[in-house]
Formats: sequence, C-alpha cells, structure tokens
Amino acid sequence: MRPFELARPDSLAGAMAAVQAPGAMYVAGGTTIVDLVRAGAERPSRLVDINRIPGLVGVARTEGGFRIGALARMADVAADETVAAAMPAVVQSLRLAASTQIRNMASIGGNLLQRTRCPYFRKPDHGCNKRTPGSGCAAAEGDDKAAAIFGASGACRAVYPGDLAIALIAFDAELEIASAEGEMRLMPLADLHRLPGEAPHLDTTLAAGDLITALRIPASASARRSVYCKVRDRASYEFALVSVAAGLDVDGSGLIRDARLAAGGVGTVPWRLTEAEQALIGTEHGTQAWARAADLAVRDAVPGRQNAYKVDLLKRTLVAVLRNL
Repeated sequence: MRPFELARPDSLAGAMAAVQAPGAMYVAGGTTIVDLVRAGAERPSRLVDINRIPGLVGVARTEGGFRIGALARMADVAADETVAAAMPAVVQSLRLAASTQIRNMASIGGNLLQRTRCPYFRKPDHGCNKRTPGSGCAAAEGDDKAAAIFGASGACRAVYPGDLAIALIAFDAELEIASAEGEMRLMPLADLHRLPGEAPHLDTTLAAGDLITALRIPASASARRSVYCKVRDRASYEFALVSVAAGLDVDGSGLIRDARLAAGGVGTVPWRLTEAEQALIGTEHGTQAWARAADLAVRDAVPGRQNAYKVDLLKRTLVAVLRNL
C-alpha cells in the first residue's frame, strides 16, 4: 500500500479545498476506496474524509418523495419503513447488496460510485483500459462470463456492479451535487455513469472536486408497486449475474398505466429498459405483454463468447418479476 495523506475537514468548503490537491479523492465509508487502494487499482495522494461535514446524513420525506443524504448508511436506509412502503424495490436492492458489515459502513453516495468488479481491473499483471488507459482489455480474449451484453466497446466490457443504482434509475432519481466552485446542481442519476467508449477509465460525468451531497427519489404509483430481483451464483455476498428492478401502475381493469424497468449485471452502466417499458404502457397485463417486453429488453444485446446465457436469463427474470408484480 502506498503512503497517502488523510484530511478530515468539518465543512463542505474545507472538503472542496482539501480535494484540490493532485491525486486527492473523497472517502466516506471506505468500503470501496480502501479495497481499491489495497489492490493497487487506485493510488490517491490524499484521502479527504467527508464524515464530519454536517447535513449529509438522514432520510427525509419531501412533498414529492424522499431526500436521502449522501452519507446515510445503506443499512439505515434499508431499515426505513417509510421508504420500504413507498418504494420497496429501492429497499430490496439495498438489502440484497454486499454483506451486513459492509451495509453498516457503506454510504449511499459511495455505493453509487463503486467501480467495476471485473477481475482484470484488480490484477495489475493483466491489461485493463479502465485501470491503465491504453493497456488493452484482457476480457476481450479472456474470461468474459460476467461481462456486459449492453453498452460495451472494444476498449471495455466491464459490468457496472451495483444494485441500488439499478432500482433508482427505474424511478427517475436525481442527485444533488456540490461543485468545487461552490455551486449546487441537480443531475438525473441516469446521467451520472458514462459508457466506456474509448475512455473507460472515466466512470462518471462528475467534474474534478464534485461531491454528491444527497439523493432525491420521486414518489409514484409504480414505485409503490415495485420489486428488485437479483439472480446470482450464491445466495449472499455476491454480485448479480442479472438483476431487474420493475414497477407497475395497473388500473382496475388490468390496463397498465405506467411501467418502470431497469436491469443490472448486463450493462456497462445501470441499464434502463425504455423500449420494454413503452411496450407495456397502455396494454393489458398478462403473458403476452410480459413476453413482448422481454423480447424488446434484449433486442440490442451483444453477447460475447461466454456470456450469452445472460440474454435468456434476463428475459426469464423479467417475465417472472412482471408476473409476480
């Protein structure tokens, strides 16, 4: 582990000033960044601990939904009964993530910014354009069983690993972001993560020094009737092979008024299934509707040598989730 400085500011302005040093990075719960530093995938010159900054914790009900502080711990949000009642898919995505110990430490903001779990990203002796630009993509000719079937490029096929972001993009969540210039802005969560293109080392659209301060989730009828389903190799402490966040608003006659769908384990970024959503809206719920949505969900999939199973697994999972809803 390489030496680094540790700064502990007690204000947002202090954090913004401390992170201006070349190679400086924010740290909250530390469940992601410390792991990456140990693996040599990140080499910060300074870690700026933001846990002493006031106003970044807590869950608050707002007129339009919920506001969750970026430093709220995953376990605390997962245990909030008001959030569970209004948007069960969000709480389920938290409860199915990581382990109890990690959920007790990991922050909501940090969870959204976690980096890929592609095995080559954490192995310095293998080429990885996400870790070292220009070094190649070992997954292109190597193990691609867990690789993405959506959003990949010749430079990178690594899957976005998180659960929470999958549920959040389905329900149009937004981020409150503080910039190094002292300005505050709102950003749709769907705009946060970048497709790899030819620059996969750039995971997000955040500018240098930007800090996520809170998350806003609008309430809706489809969020109230929602679910998050995670298919994985083992029952706990494992990343998704395929996951689905879904929400439906169905009227008394069985007509679908609104549908929200997103998938994890399949995209280089959290993947919204917009075409499948649109196919459901205005139709009567049932086997035909679910099959049509599933076909559209995978229409643009581009599987590799070993991950074609994800196409069928996503279809089956989506149909099962919609039927259960």
